[in-house]
Amino acid sequence: MLYLVPTPLGNLKDITLRALEILQQVELILCEDTRTSSKLLQHYKIEKPLTPYHQHNEHKVVAHLADQLLAGKTMALITDAGTPGISDPAFLLVRECIKQNIRVECLPGAAAFVPALVNSGIPTNRFVFEGFLPLKKGRQTLLKKLAKEDRTMVFYESPMRLVKTLEELAVYFGAERACSVSRELTKLFEENKRGTLQEVANYFKAKTVKGEIVVVVAGC
Repeated sequence: MLYLVPTPLGNLKDITLRALEILQQVELILCEDTRTSSKLLQHYKIEKPLTPYHQHNEHKVVAHLADQLLAGKTMALITDAGTPGISDPAFLLVRECIKQNIRVECLPGAAAFVPALVNSGIPTNRFVFEGFLPLKKGRQTLLKKLAKEDRTMVFYESPMRLVKTLEELAVYFGAERACSVSRELTKLFEENKRGTLQEVANYFKAKTVKGEIVVVVAGC
């Protein structure tokens, strides 16, 4: 059996009782970074073996992990923060498990785009999650396509590229399009900046940007 277990975005209290119970029960925990996950497990006094599972090794280890699961091993897959599979590794292993009739169960829990979307003040009844925009190939084509999207759009972005992305969105979507940027959600320095694309771009251009970023943009 494979459990997909969401982990806190920042505040370690944002984990469910069931998630802690599952992490105590499984034989092996797959994680992105053992150093990051060790802090969470130590905080809750969970002593279980950790093994790396991330975007750089998932193609190599997925078959081996499936074999262990078929042999009866119970595993949990966690990421550094949030729900596995949402702009994080999980899909390949889940697909392989389904193919081999291995039971997969995903627990409900943290995902950064949900609080960012809900507190944005932008319509939430219909939205599309785009994750990280392509860095080069296909970026302009996608932006032209999304300029006509009438649903609210949600993106993930890095601090280094935030201003550039907001300025590009202003060019393709219009500088007056409403947006909201959420930074460091659930952490001590959480920040939610709302306004037009141009206003928010100017705001972040004038300061040093750090932390995890979620960008919410109104549809056309």
